[in-house]
Amino acid sequence: MAVLVATAATTISLVGPASAEPAPVRIPDGVTAGYLVLDRTTGQARAKLNEQFQFRSASLVKLLIAIDYLERLGPDAQVPEEDLGRLQRMLRSSDDYAASELWVLNGWNKIIERSVPRIGLRDTEPPVDRRFWGYTAISARDVARTYQFILDKAQPRTRDVIMTNLRQATKCAADGFDQHFGIPRVLGGRWAIKQGWSGFGEAPEVRCVDQKRAVSRSRALSGEAQDAEKDAPSRLQAPFVEEGLDTKRRAMHTSGTHGKGDQDIIVILSLQPEGTSYDESANRLTALTKAVHLASQPA
Repeated sequence: MAVLVATAATTISLVGPASAEPAPVRIPDGVTAGYLVLDRTTGQARAKLNEQFQFRSASLVKLLIAIDYLERLGPDAQVPEEDLGRLQRMLRSSDDYAASELWVLNGWNKIIERSVPRIGLRDTEPPVDRRFWGYTAISARDVARTYQFILDKAQPRTRDVIMTNLRQATKCAADGFDQHFGIPRVLGGRWAIKQGWSGFGEAPEVRCVDQKRAVSRSRALSGEAQDAEKDAPSRLQAPFVEEGLDTKRRAMHTSGTHGKGDQDIIVILSLQPEGTSYDESANRLTALTKAVHLASQPA
Protein backbone atom coordinates (compact mmCIF):
# COMPACT_ATOMS: atom_id res chain seq x y z
CA MET A 1 0.00 0.00 0.00
CA ALA A 2 2.79 2.43 0.86
CA VAL A 3 4.43 1.94 -2.52
CA LEU A 4 1.15 2.50 -4.33
CA VAL A 5 0.47 5.71 -2.46
CA ALA A 6 4.02 6.97 -2.88
CA THR A 7 4.03 6.40 -6.62
CA ALA A 8 0.46 7.51 -7.32
CA ALA A 9 0.25 10.01 -10.15
CA THR A 10 -0.96 13.51 -9.44
CA THR A 11 -2.26 14.07 -12.96
CA ILE A 12 -4.14 11.90 -15.38
CA SER A 13 -2.30 10.74 -18.45
CA LEU A 14 -4.80 10.09 -21.22
CA VAL A 15 -2.24 9.05 -23.80
CA GLY A 16 -0.58 5.70 -23.25
CA PRO A 17 1.49 3.41 -25.47
CA ALA A 18 -0.29 2.05 -28.52
CA SER A 19 -0.08 -1.49 -27.20
CA ALA A 20 -2.05 -0.44 -24.13
CA GLU A 21 -5.12 0.69 -26.07
CA PRO A 22 -8.12 -1.08 -24.50
CA ALA A 23 -10.60 -3.15 -26.43
CA PRO A 24 -13.71 -1.24 -27.49
CA VAL A 25 -16.78 -1.47 -25.26
CA ARG A 26 -20.23 -1.58 -26.82
CA ILE A 27 -22.51 1.12 -25.44
CA PRO A 28 -26.18 0.05 -25.25
CA ASP A 29 -28.54 1.64 -27.76
CA GLY A 30 -29.95 4.95 -26.56
CA VAL A 31 -27.32 5.36 -23.83
CA THR A 32 -24.76 8.15 -23.72
CA ALA A 33 -21.72 7.14 -21.67
CA GLY A 34 -18.39 8.55 -20.60
CA TYR A 35 -15.88 6.57 -18.58
CA LEU A 36 -12.32 6.49 -17.35
CA VAL A 37 -10.41 3.76 -15.53
CA LEU A 38 -7.16 5.06 -14.08
CA ASP A 39 -4.29 2.94 -12.76
CA ARG A 40 -2.85 4.95 -9.86
CA THR A 41 0.41 3.00 -9.95
CA THR A 42 1.28 4.12 -13.48
CA GLY A 43 -0.98 7.13 -13.86
CA GLN A 44 -2.23 5.67 -17.14
CA ALA A 45 -5.82 5.43 -18.33
CA ARG A 46 -6.55 1.73 -18.91
CA ALA A 47 -9.98 2.38 -20.41
CA LYS A 48 -11.59 5.60 -21.58
CA LEU A 49 -14.44 6.96 -23.66
CA ASN A 50 -15.89 10.46 -23.85
CA GLU A 51 -13.94 11.25 -20.69
CA GLN A 52 -14.33 15.01 -21.24
CA PHE A 53 -18.07 14.91 -22.05
CA GLN A 54 -20.19 16.87 -19.58
CA PHE A 55 -22.95 15.16 -17.60
CA ARG A 56 -25.02 16.54 -14.76
CA SER A 57 -23.46 15.38 -11.54
CA ALA A 58 -26.42 14.08 -9.56
CA SER A 59 -24.96 13.03 -6.19
CA LEU A 60 -21.34 12.86 -7.36
CA VAL A 61 -21.13 16.57 -6.50
CA LYS A 62 -21.27 15.48 -2.86
CA LEU A 63 -17.57 14.62 -3.18
CA LEU A 64 -16.86 18.29 -3.91
CA ILE A 65 -19.14 19.43 -1.09
CA ALA A 66 -17.23 17.23 1.38
CA ILE A 67 -13.79 18.24 0.10
CA ASP A 68 -14.62 21.94 0.24
CA TYR A 69 -15.98 21.75 3.77
CA LEU A 70 -13.06 19.78 5.21
CA GLU A 71 -10.25 21.58 3.36
CA ARG A 72 -11.56 25.02 4.34
CA LEU A 73 -11.97 23.98 7.96
CA GLY A 74 -8.27 23.19 8.19
CA PRO A 75 -6.42 20.24 9.73
CA ASP A 76 -6.40 21.50 13.31
CA ALA A 77 -9.98 22.66 13.78
CA GLN A 78 -12.42 20.15 15.22
CA VAL A 79 -15.29 19.10 12.99
CA PRO A 80 -18.56 19.76 14.84
CA GLU A 81 -20.41 16.55 15.65
CA GLU A 82 -23.47 17.73 13.73
CA ASP A 83 -21.42 18.28 10.59
CA LEU A 84 -19.66 14.93 10.95
CA GLY A 85 -23.10 13.36 10.99
CA ARG A 86 -24.08 15.27 7.87
CA LEU A 87 -20.92 14.16 6.08
CA GLN A 88 -21.50 10.55 7.08
CA ARG A 89 -25.11 10.50 5.90
CA MET A 90 -24.25 12.33 2.68
CA LEU A 91 -21.33 10.09 1.74
CA ARG A 92 -22.56 6.69 2.95
CA SER A 93 -26.25 6.86 2.16
CA SER A 94 -26.33 9.77 -0.30
CA ASP A 95 -28.61 11.80 1.97
CA ASP A 96 -29.89 14.81 0.02
CA TYR A 97 -31.00 16.62 3.18
CA ALA A 98 -27.47 16.60 4.58
CA ALA A 99 -26.02 17.67 1.23
CA SER A 100 -28.46 20.57 0.97
CA GLU A 101 -27.54 21.86 4.42
CA LEU A 102 -23.81 21.77 3.64
CA TRP A 103 -24.42 23.26 0.19
CA VAL A 104 -26.24 26.27 1.65
CA LEU A 105 -24.01 26.73 4.71
CA ASN A 106 -20.85 26.77 2.61
CA GLY A 107 -21.86 29.15 -0.16
CA TRP A 108 -23.93 27.32 -2.77
CA ASN A 109 -22.14 27.67 -6.15
CA LYS A 110 -19.04 29.05 -4.45
CA ILE A 111 -18.27 25.45 -3.46
CA ILE A 112 -17.82 24.60 -7.14
CA GLU A 113 -15.99 27.84 -7.92
CA ARG A 114 -13.44 27.04 -5.19
CA SER A 115 -13.17 23.38 -6.18
CA VAL A 116 -12.22 24.01 -9.81
CA PRO A 117 -8.82 25.66 -9.11
CA ARG A 118 -8.20 23.65 -5.94
CA ILE A 119 -8.42 20.30 -7.74
CA GLY A 120 -7.55 21.38 -11.27
CA LEU A 121 -10.91 20.55 -12.80
CA ARG A 122 -11.41 21.34 -16.48
CA ASP A 123 -14.97 20.38 -17.33
CA THR A 124 -16.79 21.13 -14.07
CA GLU A 125 -19.19 24.09 -13.88
CA PRO A 126 -21.70 25.21 -11.24
CA PRO A 127 -25.42 24.80 -11.92
CA VAL A 128 -27.28 27.62 -13.67
CA ASP A 129 -29.77 27.70 -10.78
CA ARG A 130 -27.83 27.47 -7.53
CA ARG A 131 -30.61 25.50 -5.81
CA PHE A 132 -29.98 22.54 -8.11
CA TRP A 133 -26.64 21.27 -6.80
CA GLY A 134 -27.22 17.98 -8.63
CA TYR A 135 -27.07 19.85 -11.94
CA THR A 136 -23.42 20.75 -11.55
CA ALA A 137 -21.65 19.85 -14.81
CA ILE A 138 -18.96 17.17 -14.46
CA SER A 139 -16.97 14.77 -16.65
CA ALA A 140 -15.42 11.36 -16.07
CA ARG A 141 -12.01 13.01 -16.30
CA ASP A 142 -12.84 15.52 -13.57
CA VAL A 143 -14.37 12.93 -11.25
CA ALA A 144 -11.19 10.86 -11.59
CA ARG A 145 -9.13 13.96 -10.80
CA THR A 146 -11.30 14.47 -7.73
CA TYR A 147 -10.47 11.00 -6.43
CA GLN A 148 -6.79 11.64 -7.15
CA PHE A 149 -6.97 14.82 -5.11
CA ILE A 150 -8.66 13.06 -2.20
CA LEU A 151 -6.09 10.25 -2.17
CA ASP A 152 -2.89 12.13 -2.99
CA LYS A 153 -3.21 15.84 -2.19
CA ALA A 154 -5.95 16.48 0.35
CA GLN A 155 -5.28 16.93 4.04
CA PRO A 156 -5.05 13.54 5.79
CA ARG A 157 -8.28 14.15 7.69
CA THR A 158 -10.11 15.04 4.48
CA ARG A 159 -8.92 11.81 2.88
CA ASP A 160 -9.75 9.70 5.93
CA VAL A 161 -13.24 11.11 6.48
CA ILE A 162 -14.25 10.77 2.84
CA MET A 163 -12.70 7.40 2.05
CA THR A 164 -13.81 5.79 5.33
CA ASN A 165 -17.40 6.70 4.56
CA LEU A 166 -17.22 5.71 0.88
CA ARG A 167 -15.94 2.28 1.94
CA GLN A 168 -19.06 1.90 4.09
CA ALA A 169 -21.57 2.98 1.46
CA THR A 170 -24.90 1.42 2.37
CA LYS A 171 -26.86 -0.76 -0.02
CA CYS A 172 -29.93 1.40 0.54
CA ALA A 173 -29.70 5.13 0.06
CA ALA A 174 -31.46 7.42 2.52
CA ASP A 175 -34.34 7.94 0.08
CA GLY A 176 -34.96 4.21 -0.40
CA PHE A 177 -33.18 3.66 -3.73
CA ASP A 178 -30.81 0.69 -4.02
CA GLN A 179 -27.43 2.26 -4.71
CA HIS A 180 -25.42 -0.96 -5.06
CA PHE A 181 -25.28 -0.95 -8.85
CA GLY A 182 -22.22 -0.72 -11.06
CA ILE A 183 -18.96 -1.02 -9.13
CA PRO A 184 -20.19 -2.76 -5.95
CA ARG A 185 -22.25 -5.25 -7.93
CA VAL A 186 -19.45 -6.12 -10.36
CA LEU A 187 -16.30 -5.92 -8.27
CA GLY A 188 -15.68 -7.86 -5.09
CA GLY A 189 -13.09 -7.15 -2.46
CA ARG A 190 -12.02 -3.65 -1.55
CA TRP A 191 -14.09 -0.86 -3.03
CA ALA A 192 -15.13 2.64 -2.06
CA ILE A 193 -18.01 4.20 -3.99
CA LYS A 194 -20.02 7.33 -4.62
CA GLN A 195 -23.05 6.79 -6.80
CA GLY A 196 -25.39 9.20 -8.54
CA TRP A 197 -28.81 9.14 -10.16
CA SER A 198 -31.16 11.86 -11.37
CA GLY A 199 -34.65 12.09 -12.82
CA PHE A 200 -36.18 8.99 -11.22
CA GLY A 201 -38.57 10.81 -8.87
CA GLU A 202 -38.69 11.20 -5.11
CA ALA A 203 -38.92 7.52 -4.20
CA PRO A 204 -38.41 4.15 -5.93
CA GLU A 205 -41.31 2.04 -7.12
CA VAL A 206 -40.04 -0.72 -4.82
CA ARG A 207 -38.21 0.54 -1.76
CA CYS A 208 -34.81 -0.96 -0.99
CA VAL A 209 -35.24 -3.69 1.64
CA ASP A 210 -31.88 -3.61 3.39
CA GLN A 211 -32.78 -0.58 5.50
CA LYS A 212 -30.88 -1.87 8.54
CA ARG A 213 -27.68 -0.40 7.11
CA ALA A 214 -29.08 2.86 5.78
CA VAL A 215 -28.24 6.02 7.69
CA SER A 216 -31.30 7.88 8.91
CA ARG A 217 -32.12 11.15 7.20
CA SER A 218 -32.06 14.43 9.05
CA ARG A 219 -35.09 16.60 8.35
CA ALA A 220 -34.31 19.69 10.45
CA LEU A 221 -33.52 21.99 7.53
CA SER A 222 -33.22 25.73 7.26
CA GLY A 223 -35.56 27.48 4.84
CA GLU A 224 -32.87 27.89 2.16
CA ALA A 225 -31.73 24.29 2.57
CA GLN A 226 -35.33 23.14 2.19
CA ASP A 227 -35.43 24.89 -1.18
CA ALA A 228 -32.16 23.23 -2.22
CA GLU A 229 -33.20 19.79 -0.96
CA LYS A 230 -36.52 20.03 -2.77
CA ASP A 231 -34.58 20.37 -6.02
CA ALA A 232 -32.07 17.62 -5.22
CA PRO A 233 -30.76 15.28 -7.96
CA SER A 234 -33.11 12.36 -7.41
CA ARG A 235 -36.12 14.62 -7.85
CA LEU A 236 -37.94 15.49 -11.04
CA GLN A 237 -36.33 17.19 -14.02
CA ALA A 238 -35.06 20.74 -13.63
CA PRO A 239 -37.37 23.47 -14.97
CA PHE A 240 -34.57 25.07 -16.95
CA VAL A 241 -32.29 24.39 -19.89
CA GLU A 242 -28.53 24.44 -19.33
CA GLU A 243 -26.50 25.00 -22.48
CA GLY A 244 -24.32 22.02 -23.36
CA LEU A 245 -25.82 19.85 -20.61
CA ASP A 246 -28.60 17.28 -21.04
CA THR A 247 -31.02 18.01 -18.20
CA LYS A 248 -33.86 15.87 -19.53
CA ARG A 249 -32.73 12.27 -19.80
CA ARG A 250 -32.32 10.24 -16.64
CA ALA A 251 -28.75 10.07 -15.37
CA MET A 252 -27.05 7.23 -13.51
CA HIS A 253 -23.40 7.15 -12.49
CA THR A 254 -21.05 4.81 -10.63
CA SER A 255 -17.68 5.98 -9.35
CA GLY A 256 -15.05 5.01 -6.84
CA THR A 257 -11.88 3.08 -6.19
CA HIS A 258 -11.05 -0.61 -6.15
CA GLY A 259 -8.19 -2.80 -5.02
CA LYS A 260 -5.43 -2.69 -2.45
CA GLY A 261 -4.32 0.85 -1.79
CA ASP A 262 -7.18 2.15 -3.95
CA GLN A 263 -5.14 1.12 -6.98
CA ASP A 264 -7.87 1.70 -9.57
CA ILE A 265 -10.04 4.78 -9.96
CA ILE A 266 -13.21 3.94 -11.88
CA VAL A 267 -15.71 6.48 -13.18
CA ILE A 268 -18.64 5.54 -15.43
CA LEU A 269 -21.22 8.22 -16.22
CA SER A 270 -24.39 7.66 -18.23
CA LEU A 271 -27.57 9.15 -19.60
CA GLN A 272 -30.33 6.60 -20.03
CA PRO A 273 -33.09 6.43 -22.66
CA GLU A 274 -36.23 8.39 -21.79
CA GLY A 275 -38.71 6.43 -19.72
CA THR A 276 -36.18 3.87 -18.50
CA SER A 277 -36.97 2.61 -15.01
CA TYR A 278 -34.50 2.83 -12.16
CA ASP A 279 -33.97 -0.93 -12.01
CA GLU A 280 -33.49 -1.20 -15.76
CA SER A 281 -31.00 1.67 -15.69
CA ALA A 282 -29.13 0.07 -12.80
CA ASN A 283 -28.93 -3.27 -14.61
CA ARG A 284 -27.78 -1.60 -17.82
CA LEU A 285 -25.10 0.43 -16.03
CA THR A 286 -23.95 -2.65 -14.14
CA ALA A 287 -23.52 -4.55 -17.42
CA LEU A 288 -21.58 -1.61 -18.84
CA THR A 289 -19.39 -1.51 -15.72
CA LYS A 290 -18.55 -5.19 -16.18
CA ALA A 291 -17.64 -4.63 -19.83
CA VAL A 292 -15.46 -1.62 -18.99
CA HIS A 293 -13.75 -3.56 -16.20
CA LEU A 294 -12.95 -6.47 -18.52
CA ALA A 295 -11.66 -4.11 -21.20
CA SER A 296 -9.40 -2.38 -18.67
CA GLN A 297 -7.58 -5.53 -17.61
CA PRO A 298 -4.02 -6.07 -18.88
CA ALA A 299 -3.79 -8.43 -21.84
